[in-house]
Amino acid sequence: MVEIGEKIREIRKKKGLSQEALAELAKLNLRTIQRIENNESEPRGQTLNLICEALAVKTEDIFDEGKQRDKNYLIVFHLSVLTFLVIPIGNVIIPLIMWMNKKDKVIGLREVGVSLLNFQLVWSVFSFVFVLLYAFLKIMHYTYYAIPFYLCVGLYLLNILLPVFFAVKTSKGKTGNLYPSIIKLIR
Repeated sequence: MVEIGEKIREIRKKKGLSQEALAELAKLNLRTIQRIENNESEPRGQTLNLICEALAVKTEDIFDEGKQRDKNYLIVFHLSVLTFLVIPIGNVIIPLIMWMNKKDKVIGLREVGVSLLNFQLVWSVFSFVFVLLYAFLKIMHYTYYAIPFYLCVGLYLLNILLPVFFAVKTSKGKTGNLYPSIIKLIR
C-alpha cells in the first residue's frame, strides 16, 4: 500500500511543483512538507486540508482506500458514449451503469463520470430539441428548416469526436475533468 507521503509527492510532481512551492502555496513550513513526503510524519486535520487545497485535490483522493488505477477502464468509459449510434440514449445509460458500478473503485472515475454524464445529458436534450425543431419546420414548409438539421449533425459529430479524443488523452495519462461543464445536473 502506498503511504500518504508518497501520494502527496506523486501528486506534487504531476502538478510540476517543488517542495518549496507546495510549502508556500499551503502556507506550511518546508520541513513539514519534507517530513510528510518522507513518511516521517503523517498529515492530519488542518495540515492535510492545506496540502490538498494547494494541490487542488480532494482529501479522499489522497487516501484512495480500496481504489485502483485503471486507465483501460477510463478509456472504455469514454468510448462507451458511442453506443448512442446503436442504442437511443445509450450515451447516458451505458456510461451511467459503468459509473455506478465502479465510481468508488477506480481512481478518477468519480470526477470523469460526473463531467461525462452531465455533458451527455445536456447533449441529449439539445439533440432532441434540434431534431424536433427540424421536423416541425420541415412539416410547416419553412425555408430555413435545414439549419436545425445541420446543427444536429454537428452535435452528432461532436459527440463522436470528443469521446475518441478524450480516450486518446486518457491513454496518454490525462485523467482529469475533460468534458466542458455546461450545466451540472449530477454532482
